[in-house]
Amino acid sequence: MTHFLGGGRIDDDHKLARQGNRAARAATLVTRLQAMQRQINAKHFAVLRLSGKGTARKLTCVLDNWGLTAEANAHDLITAYGEELVAHLDQSLLPVLWNGAGEHQAAEVSELAPFAYRLKVRKLAYSGIAFPVRLGAQGNGYVIFAGSYIDASTEQVVDLHGRSCMIMTDLLAADEKRMAPAETLSDREIACLQMAGDGHISEEIAERMGLSVHTVNAYLGAATTKLDSVNRIQAIAKAIRLGYIS
Repeated sequence: MTHFLGGGRIDDDHKLARQGNRAARAATLVTRLQAMQRQINAKHFAVLRLSGKGTARKLTCVLDNWGLTAEANAHDLITAYGEELVAHLDQSLLPVLWNGAGEHQAAEVSELAPFAYRLKVRKLAYSGIAFPVRLGAQGNGYVIFAGSYIDASTEQVVDLHGRSCMIMTDLLAADEKRMAPAETLSDREIACLQMAGDGHISEEIAERMGLSVHTVNAYLGAATTKLDSVNRIQAIAKAIRLGYIS
């Protein structure tokens, strides 16, 4: 509830402050990732997070610098190697290397062979190296660097793997910080998000729950705000990542 005497302006100021803090954190992570990519002659980075449960688990891209074509590149990467990367994450923390088509290659350094898992089939135009990170139920995924030719020594791989763990740790900490105890989702908000995530529109959710469409939208709006998301789709993705829904 917003109070009359300047309350609306205060709420707007708080929202802008949260957005500014979020943007500042993202900018810091991007700067760190760009410094890491330069170490090994990579041109791009991507951070993939594991979401969902059981057989519905999948990798989603939460941060990258592929510019205007970032979404397509992340989609291509996950489509080409998503299942194999998820399976590898369950079994090993060895870095993953792959060669691109044509002359695009990951570094052919023999000393890396015992300390890396190599994807055999060339499905993408660019090469890459993926650092798996496991931080528990909500902090698993990969930090990935890609380019025409990845040039990395064993020492650099070890260093970048450790720094990738810190990137994922900071992302997880930011998620947990945004979800303070007072902002946890209610049972109704979770139920509405779950059904929205299953593809049901507000009218269908309202009918199933015996609520009005206005009330359903209110629950979804409250959940979106609590999850510090800009829209319902992002709220659903974050709720999956945080374990609220599957």
